[in-house]
Amino acid sequence: MIPTMTEKQNRKLLMTQKLESKVLLMLVSPKIPRMFIAPPNLRAASDTKKIKFSVPVIDLEGVGNNPQHHKEIIDKVRHACETAGFFQVVNHGVPLSILEEMKDGVGRFFELDVGVKKEFYTRDPQPKRRFRYSSNFDLYTAPFANWRDTCFCIMAPDPPKPEELPSVLRDIQPEYTNRVMRLGSCLFKLLSEALGLKPSYLEEMGCADGLSVLCHYYPPCPEPELTFGISRHSDNDFLTVLLQDQIGGLQVFYQDQWVDAPPVPGALVVNIGDLLQASLSLPNTRYSEHVLF
Repeated sequence: MIPTMTEKQNRKLLMTQKLESKVLLMLVSPKIPRMFIAPPNLRAASDTKKIKFSVPVIDLEGVGNNPQHHKEIIDKVRHACETAGFFQVVNHGVPLSILEEMKDGVGRFFELDVGVKKEFYTRDPQPKRRFRYSSNFDLYTAPFANWRDTCFCIMAPDPPKPEELPSVLRDIQPEYTNRVMRLGSCLFKLLSEALGLKPSYLEEMGCADGLSVLCHYYPPCPEPELTFGISRHSDNDFLTVLLQDQIGGLQVFYQDQWVDAPPVPGALVVNIGDLLQASLSLPNTRYSEHVLF
């Protein structure tokens, strides 16, 4: 018989032993521990309804080359920001090979032996280590834990040294970051123009100066209907550029309903963050709450 553990014991074990979600599961129960179970009302509230909406997909091919095409792109960005706060971009300048290699590198990191990952584990809010790995930063304050593990690294404006990154990400993460920084510059120019401002406005505010890479891993879950990968939230940044895998699970809160945002091959998801909306007091622009199952 597998001994049962209290919720407090589960949380303490996850923190003090530097464990990940799937290892905790193997240690304590053939089912997910109670600490991961979301209240029934929250799970029911995230059921999607059948409404005619899909996250807009904007093609950035040739942006800036043709004035009329450039204006059409700006109009699409403006409409997406005013309606959903989310859009996806294709032909964004980040090669598919870079996207796939980044996803593969992240997957390889999370599949490393626990002993190897422990080297990067910390719950210190101001750690000395640049690249850090943990599970549920709000473990002791959230009403329930999410079924995920996370690695985090600030890549700009002061990038880490190569030896500060795990070997499986040492080459690809800086390359991916550089490509996304260029895309971010393009997006901030488009957003500035969509607001009727000069193209450099948001970059001059410093919106594009920093970049943090946050990678989530969702291990197989025996009872996925009881928990979340990421619970309902909005992003406390200027802009989020999200690389999804093909499993999906992202949902966007739109017109008081949850809408699926299935992955588009080769696309990156762009999300307007809290800071951008607050900094400009944008009355018609939506930051979007979202979840991931």
